[in-house]
Amino acid sequence: MLIREATMDDWSAIWPFFREIVTAGETFTYPLDLGQEEGRGWWLLPAPNRTVVAVDDDGVILGTAKMNNNQMGNGSHVASASYMVDPAHSGRGVGRALCEYTIEWARAEGFRSMQFNAVVETNETAVRLYRRLGFEVLGTVPEGFWSPVKGYVGLHIMYRAL
Repeated sequence: MLIREATMDDWSAIWPFFREIVTAGETFTYPLDLGQEEGRGWWLLPAPNRTVVAVDDDGVILGTAKMNNNQMGNGSHVASASYMVDPAHSGRGVGRALCEYTIEWARAEGFRSMQFNAVVETNETAVRLYRRLGFEVLGTVPEGFWSPVKGYVGLHIMYRAL
């Protein structure tokens, strides 16, 4: 698996699984009816932030991550990131590889820590992965997320020092 910088041309391969994940409404706080152009603007970030894709040996996009400063100004020393793995390729270590990549990116860019502002507590696969990679739950907003399947569930704030 290769992780490389995403290009605008990659969006046509990202969009189908991006749309599937967003419209499922189980893991992201994005509007369920987010359109393709708006989604592209939210996901493909301009420098100094970054968006990457994980590709297999045939160049097939398996997943993607965006990484950025969590806040502006005096809070810009804390990084954040978001991840999407094509459900057709889940269970292959793509999410872990992307998360490890973003941690190393943040470290290399001089960030002091990473924070995820909105990890849905019922996204057990992600929570388990983040914990294994050194993140801890700082707090949970009770009923901070509405899941179409499970109703109101908590929204974790997760953190790790770099």
